[in-house]
Amino acid sequence: MQIMCDVLDVSRSGYYAWRTRPASQREMADAEFTKEIGRIFDESRQTYGYESIWRIMQNEGVACGKHHVRRLMRQAGLMAKQPKRYKHTTKANPDHQPAANLLQRNFETDRPDAAWCADITYVPTAEGWLYLAVILDLFSRRIVGWAMDKRMTQQLVSDALQMALRQRQPVGPLIHHSDRGCQYTSFAFQSLLLDNKIVPSMSGRGNCYDNAVVESFFGTLKTELVNHAAYQSREEAKMDIFLYVEGFYNRSRRHTALDYLSPEAYEVAFKQSVSSDRIKFSVH
Repeated sequence: MQIMCDVLDVSRSGYYAWRTRPASQREMADAEFTKEIGRIFDESRQTYGYESIWRIMQNEGVACGKHHVRRLMRQAGLMAKQPKRYKHTTKANPDHQPAANLLQRNFETDRPDAAWCADITYVPTAEGWLYLAVILDLFSRRIVGWAMDKRMTQQLVSDALQMALRQRQPVGPLIHHSDRGCQYTSFAFQSLLLDNKIVPSMSGRGNCYDNAVVESFFGTLKTELVNHAAYQSREEAKMDIFLYVEGFYNRSRRHTALDYLSPEAYEVAFKQSVSSDRIKFSVH
């Protein structure tokens, strides 16, 4: 003990006084803030940065400054997971005629099921690749349809679309946007769109920015889940991805583009606002 005191240039009495001194109000408050920050950080699967956590604390009525949250996160060693570079997977068929790009990078809609964006990514497992096709609703960023298989076929994207149709049962005009991959330009898939009165739209050749919202989702999926797993089988990966998409991403994960609401909460808020407007209109 004396050696430590000599190194730190403090007296033994001063050291023991420091050890027995009760924590200050600020230290106790910081401890509570850090506990709250850790809870939100863990609930986000260790993906939220300081600004997202600060906004959630504000929404929950916890008064703590943004830079205060950043400092406490640094002290606690809480660092959000970082994304890796995304790799494109699908290939075009030169014999297929691609659809025009109707979105033109306009990723905002004023209602659910006005525009869906679709794409395919891959997940490594010990058994080989697992391919994941998803359909994302641009309004709420919700994954409304998905399918997984060991092969990247037209049936894979058709299964994802069929799931989206069952879950959403869209009634208004609807655009389906994808890249020019042969799965999407195939006769069978285009017929499925036509049969359901869905208008096809496709990105420019080799331009990932034309479908940036889905690619952003894939980056999030890889960052928050896949890159931190070592799947021994495709079934193991399927279950993990299912739990992530349906149990966390759609229902709990907050988005800056959705005013820090989850896709499900954003859709609920929209429906409530529409119902409120209808009541006001009927009263007047």
